[in-house]
Amino acid sequence: MKSVIVGTAGHIDHGKTALVKALTGIDADRLEEEKRRGITIDIGFAHLELALPSGETLRLGFVDVPGHERFVRNMLAGVGGIDLVLLVIAADESIKPQTREHFDICRLLSVGRGIVVLTKTDLVERETLDVVRLELEEFLRNSFLDLVQSPAVAVSALTGAGLDDLRQALVKVAVEVPAKDPTALARLPVDRVFIMKGFGAVVTGTLVCGTIQQADELEVFPTGQRVRVRGVQVHGQSVEQAVAGQRTALNLAGVTTQEVARGMVLAPPSTFHPTSQSDVLLTLLPSAKPLRDRARVHLHAYTSETMATVALLGKKQVSPGETALAQLRLGEPTLLLPGDRFIMRQFSPVVTIGGGVVLDASPILRWPGREAFLKVLASGDAQSILEARIARRNHDGIALSELVAETGWSRQVTEKALADPVREGRILQLGDRLVHAPTLEGLKLLTINTVTNFHKQNPLVRGISREELRHHAQAPADVFAAMLEMLVGEKKLEVAGELVHLPGRGVVMRDEEADSKRMIEAAFASAGLKVPALKEVLSQLKVDQVRAQKIVTLLLRDKVLVKVSDDLVFHRDALGDLRKRMSSEKAKSERIDVTRFKDLAGVSRKYAIPLLEYLDRVHVTRRVGNERVIL
Repeated sequence: MKSVIVGTAGHIDHGKTALVKALTGIDADRLEEEKRRGITIDIGFAHLELALPSGETLRLGFVDVPGHERFVRNMLAGVGGIDLVLLVIAADESIKPQTREHFDICRLLSVGRGIVVLTKTDLVERETLDVVRLELEEFLRNSFLDLVQSPAVAVSALTGAGLDDLRQALVKVAVEVPAKDPTALARLPVDRVFIMKGFGAVVTGTLVCGTIQQADELEVFPTGQRVRVRGVQVHGQSVEQAVAGQRTALNLAGVTTQEVARGMVLAPPSTFHPTSQSDVLLTLLPSAKPLRDRARVHLHAYTSETMATVALLGKKQVSPGETALAQLRLGEPTLLLPGDRFIMRQFSPVVTIGGGVVLDASPILRWPGREAFLKVLASGDAQSILEARIARRNHDGIALSELVAETGWSRQVTEKALADPVREGRILQLGDRLVHAPTLEGLKLLTINTVTNFHKQNPLVRGISREELRHHAQAPADVFAAMLEMLVGEKKLEVAGELVHLPGRGVVMRDEEADSKRMIEAAFASAGLKVPALKEVLSQLKVDQVRAQKIVTLLLRDKVLVKVSDDLVFHRDALGDLRKRMSSEKAKSERIDVTRFKDLAGVSRKYAIPLLEYLDRVHVTRRVGNERVIL
């Protein structure tokens, strides 16, 4: 069964609600005040099923909107998710102010399909009806409702005349409405909240994309509250699931009617982020006044309404009829995604002045490539849009889940669109993170330069530590690791343990530094286990203290010298000889005390205790009380 949402539009008292009732048998005016005053105040709903030529059933959900200028904000809450519009014009009054405003709103929302309906034809003569048709031809010329392409349908809700023609026209237009993707990520803008006795909180709305099933967990935006779907209804009937394009009612657990309201959105949990800033492409109506930079407007998107400041990009004002890039700074966080349409109304007096489409609801502030990026979003295909979104993150890359949050496209759609760029190497996939390959080349060059400069400044150190290098690169750990692996594979860098250095790079020493290194090594090699204090050895060198310490660090790293305690350093040969003597001593006795060890090593207690503790650490001995067991 194909589902299509039909919205009414038109001036007050032009017969929209009566027309819907004549078509469906349902009175969309549900409020007591509406019935008493005889006008529609809030949006109402009805439904109708018609047979398609194929034998399938067409389910039409009607959203009936108020026509009074005071209730345009309610009208806007109803038309955001419609597939086609019935532009209703009373034959006895023709085009009126709200006819024009509602028509402008439909065009700004890119409704794209509709039917012009002339109502109250029983009140006028044929000649009057012909005059009205001529007025409409002029008014609608070159629009999506151009009467040359689709003539107006004349009806009378009172007599029933023309209703069959209208039903046939509805079938013809509804067949052209493209099917929505039920596998997309679900979004339900809430347009009504109420309590149903025995069930609790119920919300309704037009499911603009995806599928919602009974028992699903959803998140309420922008509050972040989690709710569970206890029951689903479509046009008053309980169903297992609702799919995109259907008028949907959800019975929710975990929320009260005070915690959810019109303008909020239900969507899958932990998927999207509400935004307070969105980059957009906006269009000003020809009838509007010039829109200045930093102007405040009323912003309407689906069922939400908030104040917004319009920050124009690259200009001081937008002229009537002109299109421009801008950033909307919202008074309240709102869930918006690229492709969402919006309406702007003047701050005061409150009239519709324009609208547009969201390009980016996750803008990066003070980014020089912003305007070029937005032009790609405005006109590019899915692949180029995703590549641009990845590229703007530079070498940081972006997680696949964040791409889903930025675009509103499902993980499957995103991965499919990126398949070619990943295969061709333009996009690198590092686990769940995606990186634009050309930006990684810049990071590689930066890394090589950092290592080269480190060698120049530290000739006595073999290489820079990985962590220090990552800090200089300012890259996420997974991106840095992958980039370093590439550079090693390309033989541009080498890694030794935790040190990174240029290929074949060793320690470069001047003559005095090489002499100092030999002097330090000789001093400790000749001392055996009765080593001098390190500071005494260093004080005899010709090099300064900083370079002397780097030479010692080099000898320690190469394990020529071994630090046994904070102030005792031994040559590796002396410690190797000691281990051999301990092995020979084990043949005599497996246990040794401090006194016996002093005799064996030929050292005083000053050296004996640190040496025994060292032998414990390297598992030559194990302390048991006041003795050591030789292992």
